[in-house]
Formats: sequence, structure tokens, C-alpha cells
Amino acid sequence: MALRALLPATAARVADGESAGFDWIDGTPPESTSGGAGIAVRAAAAGHYRPGWGVFVLTDAATGTALGSIGFHGPPDAEGFVEIGYDLSPSARGAGWATDATRLLAGWAAARPEVRTVCALTEPENVASQRVLQRAGFRFVGEREGLRAYEIDGAAAAGVGVNA
Repeated sequence: MALRALLPATAARVADGESAGFDWIDGTPPESTSGGAGIAVRAAAAGHYRPGWGVFVLTDAATGTALGSIGFHGPPDAEGFVEIGYDLSPSARGAGWATDATRLLAGWAAARPEVRTVCALTEPENVASQRVLQRAGFRFVGEREGLRAYEIDGAAAAGVGVNA
């Protein structure tokens, strides 16, 4: 597995549903990947883009095939809180890619001194995503705005992550 950061110009193309030079497993980026790229584009337009704190395309390192995305909703806030989100193409689901990518990104974030907590939110009915987070070391902490919230503190995430 490899994560490839999307610079704002490429993120704009993915947000528009273009392949942007990637060989997507299902032909085009999944809808939520395009949505995540759109978040990165809006952050850049507002002057909030910080390299490393955007969206990444998750690829199969052996084939180069793009499987989905994972990334941050923005850089950590003043309290050291950062939120992640991820999405896989339907054909890539169920093979552990999301769990591995979540561990990798949480570990990378935890290695940064400004991060104290990594969070992810899921729809209550998205049991598969909740299992991904649990396998990646996150713990359920309650409901936020109708979504299930999972967190891992920086020290714990540093223990589950690998070098990015």
C-alpha cells in the first residue's frame, strides 16, 4: 500500500470526478473520494492548505492501482485535535486496505508534536467503517451530530502507525 498526497490542482480534478492520472480500480474515483478532494480544494482556496494535512490517494504499491482515499479534514486545531476520513472503491473493500491506511495515517499524525487526538466519524449504520476504526486502534467515544465518534490519542496512534 502507498499513499500519494494530492496537491490542490490535482485534488480539484479528482473533486470533479476525473481520474487525474490515476488508474482507478473501478474506472473513476469513488464519490466520497471526490468529496474529500473537494474539501482539500476549498481549504486551499481559503488559504488553509498545509502540505501533509490534506487528502491522499490510496494505491496498491505493487500495481499502482488507485483504490480510494484517506485524509484529514484539515490541520490539527489549537487543542491538537485532527479528524480523518477515508473511502474505498467498492472493488477494493474487504481486503484490509482501509485498516492499514488508517493505521498509517494515524501513526503519521501522532508523530507530529501538534497532534494529541485523531478522530473519525461514521454513520451509525456503517458497521464496516466502525470495524476498520476498531481494528486500527480507535475507541468509540460517543455520538456527535448524529454520527458515531471514534478517537485514538497521539501516544496510542504512534504505537499502531508505521512510518509514512
